Amino acid sequence: MAALEDLETPVAVIDLDRMEAAIARLQEYMTGHKIANRPHIKTHRIPEIARLQLKAGAVGITCQKLAEAEIMADAGVIDIFLPYNIVGNAKLVRLVALAKRIRLSVTADSEPVIKGLADAAAGAGLTLPVAVEFDTGLGRCGAQTPAEVRELARIIASFRKLKFAGLMTHPHNEKSDPFVAEAKSYLAHDGIPVETVSYGSTAGMWQAHTRKEVTEYRAGVYVYGDRDSVRHGALKPNECALRVLMTVVSRPTEDRGILDGGSKALSSDLLGLDGYGAIEEYPEARIYSLSEEHGGVDFSKCGKKPKVGDRVTVLPNHGCVVGNLFNEMVGLRGGKVEATWKVAARGASK
Repeated sequence: MAALEDLETPVAVIDLDRMEAAIARLQEYMTGHKIANRPHIKTHRIPEIARLQLKAGAVGITCQKLAEAEIMADAGVIDIFLPYNIVGNAKLVRLVALAKRIRLSVTADSEPVIKGLADAAAGAGLTLPVAVEFDTGLGRCGAQTPAEVRELARIIASFRKLKFAGLMTHPHNEKSDPFVAEAKSYLAHDGIPVETVSYGSTAGMWQAHTRKEVTEYRAGVYVYGDRDSVRHGALKPNECALRVLMTVVSRPTEDRGILDGGSKALSSDLLGLDGYGAIEEYPEARIYSLSEEHGGVDFSKCGKKPKVGDRVTVLPNHGCVVGNLFNEMVGLRGGKVEATWKVAARGASK
């Protein structure tokens, strides 16, 4: 196994002690509040990490795309929630093939999506659990009103090979519980039970217990941590496991430096943050620009500045994107390389 100083940059590294602590900490919290933990693996896309989450007590995992779920199933994961509208015959064929192998549940937010799921399930001779996604603020997918949830649940229940599997949203907020309560009151009149209410987001994970309707929780970024999760107060910088090691390859001026990684190593997500990442060795520095393979850094506020060839350690803004930019993640313990994991589901977005 290579020594840390022998790793070529840019390279994504994980502090294994911090990652394992994050997994244990969230699991203990969810267990203590009697909330089922179903972590989202879109952040890491690595079967070995999913197994660690399951071993810690997760009831299953969440995958954002069908290809992710197929790869995780191939790795032996048998309980997967897929909170994404599956549309089109090719994907539906793959979906039911996967549902024959594992416990798989999905979501829908419209009648056409439900009809496609129903036809596919009937053709395959299996029963498919389908939750209704609702929107309480993100403005992405999801039913817009409790009355719409009621109608979608009725449609799901009308198909012999579909089973209504509850409600889900991302992220949760102060509107989520009242929305669910109203939807449940409608569904009670129809004799349709709501057994699962699934909320998500790392930013709000420590507030999960304040949401009285939640029965299951989906967090993803927590396993790595990033600047955005620090900004939201979900993790402290010294609790974040993921870093990107880079090398200063140019110092064109007294105050400017260039790193050997750009948007293909850190992503171009700003997420309202100042700069594209935080350099641990130079906290006053600002990564002000990214091209594909260059990161521009303003060192003007730093009393000490790096030389060409010096290495820096960057806490990225968005761990999910970084997790999909590298072929492998290097696991460190005590500053020494302990493991190298292939990002098996990298690019698995179909």
